[in-house]
Amino acid sequence: MPKRESRPTIRDVATLADVSLGTVSRVLNNNATVKPAVREKVRKAIEQIGYAPDAIAQSMRFGSTHTIGCILRDMTIPLLTDFVRATHDTFASAGFSLLLSNTEGREERERALLVNLASRRVDGVIIGPYSPIAGEFREFLSELKVPVVLLDRNEAAWLDAVMIDHRDGMYRAVKRLLDMGHRRIALITGGQRLYPARERLRGFREAYDELGLTPDEDLISAESFLSDAAFDLVSKLVQRSDPPTAIVAGGMDMLSGVLRAIRASNLEIPRDISVIGAGNSELAELYSPPIAMIDWDYANVGRIAANLLLDRIRGNDVTEARHVIVPTTFIERASIGPPPEGG
Repeated sequence: MPKRESRPTIRDVATLADVSLGTVSRVLNNNATVKPAVREKVRKAIEQIGYAPDAIAQSMRFGSTHTIGCILRDMTIPLLTDFVRATHDTFASAGFSLLLSNTEGREERERALLVNLASRRVDGVIIGPYSPIAGEFREFLSELKVPVVLLDRNEAAWLDAVMIDHRDGMYRAVKRLLDMGHRRIALITGGQRLYPARERLRGFREAYDELGLTPDEDLISAESFLSDAAFDLVSKLVQRSDPPTAIVAGGMDMLSGVLRAIRASNLEIPRDISVIGAGNSELAELYSPPIAMIDWDYANVGRIAANLLLDRIRGNDVTEARHVIVPTTFIERASIGPPPEGG
């Protein structure tokens, strides 16, 4: 078996450059006391033998791994692709690696991942917890020794957070349906203990209130953001003796479940029922008819979250927690129209 070549060491660099180990170390650490001519000689020796500093050893010495943890509920959600790419690129340009983790919406897994990342000495964490930040989980977050930025959550007011203006987006969408003549509008979204659901419910009610109308509470369901839950809920709603004339899916992973339920019920969009989703996607654009959406720039969310965290890591002059609100837009498409006759 051939002998594996050994990796170049700092001693090899010192020998080739004919300088001391301390001088090489000072060059690697950008120490200003090293003369330019010596610095150039060491740099050429490093390039010649292909020396690379040991990242693990450096992290132990300087207390930094240049690694960021990012914890998401489900990385397979298409809308998160832009977020992950923008976050990765922002950190990469600053010399950091991004470590992605998937919680599957389980609180115990969220905690385990946070503990694991902290033990790996990551420099910071971005997390969009599926569990409400309350009780023991709230206390657990407060005791973490690394900076944390929340994604679309505001329950831990002492932490930096990037949030989406779900209230305004929902208000615009429901207002458009009401202007078309709809009165029986169904809203399905996640649990009210989470910021996105609370804000969507607020925007939904504000649109009705502005016209002096009262929504049918039986058509409002705040239980889950999951696609399968959306399928079950819509399947039941459309079988009612007084079904909704429009459905707004308040969750970026819910649209596929809504569409499956409508198709299984042999209903036609928008002739029988109008549909609006949240978070634009290829599914929404390519479905026939294309689905109207409440949308936001998730790449921008990623860049903001990354820069908030970098500020904390670099020790920039930041004292108060920063909560950034990202605006939403309403994209009107052919999936909405007037309510069916008699609806």
